[in-house]
Amino acid sequence: MRHTGRLSDVLVYTRTTGYRHDSIHAGKAALRELGEAHGFTVEASEDPAVFTDASLAGRSAVVFLSTSGEVLTPDGQAALRRWISDGGGFMGVHSAACTEYQWPYYGDLLGARFAGHPAVQPGTVLVEDPSHPAMAHLPLRWDWNDEWYDFRSTPRRPGVRVLATVDESGYEGGGMGADHPVIWCKESGAGRSFYTALGHAIDAYTAPAFRRHLLGGLRWAAGAEEGAAGAAGAAG
Repeated sequence: MRHTGRLSDVLVYTRTTGYRHDSIHAGKAALRELGEAHGFTVEASEDPAVFTDASLAGRSAVVFLSTSGEVLTPDGQAALRRWISDGGGFMGVHSAACTEYQWPYYGDLLGARFAGHPAVQPGTVLVEDPSHPAMAHLPLRWDWNDEWYDFRSTPRRPGVRVLATVDESGYEGGGMGADHPVIWCKESGAGRSFYTALGHAIDAYTAPAFRRHLLGGLRWAAGAEEGAAGAAGAAG
């Protein structure tokens, strides 16, 4: 099915059955504006019926944007799994890690599951892989304000490419220690998965650096960029 080397048609899924972030609308707007600037279409939905073989066919990527809880039907789970196995690109943003706890495949696709977080506060992201298009525009030490997620287990294992960690010495309440991944990606069969734990606040989605981060992750997941420095392009 893929990878075709271009980003054209993106499904942004925002259903929540648990906590709902008030930044979801800002995230959808940011992705739509990135699409307008970079030549791809964005369909946003909260309807689990959108996950069928016919609906997913031909899409470049699926984004779970701050989803939470159980958000797919069994048929939808099966369709998403088939699509990814056939080369689909998946991007999870922020509370996508708080989603589908009862579906083991999803945990493996994402790479780690949410465990908890301290209060929103400034911290420093340590870029580990500046060659990735989601990271190439960032300083190696990136000061950022967010809700710093802890995970039930580290995603760092064979097959997972950790792109950045957060420096727990620079904020209060971190629970993972000296190695605390917050951004990573992986191959998933013929498909790809990219995850960023960032993106809690509304104003994140108007920040050029974060928009460019999302664009780079999306382009990598869709197979449109492999990892050359500067590959993400302008944020728009």
